[in-house]
Amino acid sequence: MTEIAMELKNVSKRIKNKEIIKNVSFQIKRGEVFGFVGPNGAGKTTTIRMMVGLMKLTEGDIRIVGKSIQTDFSEAIREVGAIVENPEMYPFLTGRKNLEQFARMVPGTSIERIEEVVRLVGLEKVIHDKVGGYSLGMRQRLGIAQALLHKPSILILDEPTNGLDPSGMKEIRQYIRRLAEKENVSVIVSSHLLSEIELMCDRIGVIKNGSLIAVEDVEKNRKLQDSDISEYLIYVDKAKAAKEHLDGLENSLFVRVIDDTTIQTAIQREQVPHILKELLNHHINVYEVQATKNTLEDKFFDLIGENVIE
Repeated sequence: MTEIAMELKNVSKRIKNKEIIKNVSFQIKRGEVFGFVGPNGAGKTTTIRMMVGLMKLTEGDIRIVGKSIQTDFSEAIREVGAIVENPEMYPFLTGRKNLEQFARMVPGTSIERIEEVVRLVGLEKVIHDKVGGYSLGMRQRLGIAQALLHKPSILILDEPTNGLDPSGMKEIRQYIRRLAEKENVSVIVSSHLLSEIELMCDRIGVIKNGSLIAVEDVEKNRKLQDSDISEYLIYVDKAKAAKEHLDGLENSLFVRVIDDTTIQTAIQREQVPHILKELLNHHINVYEVQATKNTLEDKFFDLIGENVIE
């Protein structure tokens, strides 16, 4: 059974009677990289602030390695490391001295642990240089090292590749993957760069207007792109009934209800007439069939209804 590192259960946030986050629920598995994307103002930052304890929940709960942020805050938040804004360091101190300063705020942090996180993020050659001379990528890696000092189960990074050149993006992406795969740390990455998110993440959650509208599996989507299967939106008069019938077929299909009058399925082109006959024979009216592209970027734009993710 896959261990759950973090779970959001019916999380809502209201500010001055305005609902900012609306009943959001999802799980983060141990050792996975989870991307969190959505348009500007969708609720990404608010959700992340609740995850790291910078903002209280109005309703619901966040459980971190089984510990409730509502009833056991200190124990739960101890499992989290985060960079919510750009990492702030003392530029006149070396990277090593910066980490030693942060280590004083984490009781029990050993010299060996400082050396371990330096190796983890690959800063051995420059750790004794002053941070004022670091590139942006080096500062990001030092920030990640600082966030890992207390051995968290979950690392939350807000725009970790923001402002980096392509080589810097690749470096950070590699270290994030390494943390997940070698250290079994769960990493949550918020970003507006879909191409980067797709390269580094196992799953991606899409938030819009305060609601989680989709969670996509990157590997499954990649396999779909390489196959002769396409995704179709089918517009009907009874979406739930359509799904129930298609789920009951001998060769059951992947079917998802989008709304009351729309279902989504992934099938071969030759199967389309058979599916339509099945629906019509069971008194489900079909109004339109629309093939959709398989790239995650196209999916997100379809889901969000915009041409920009910020």
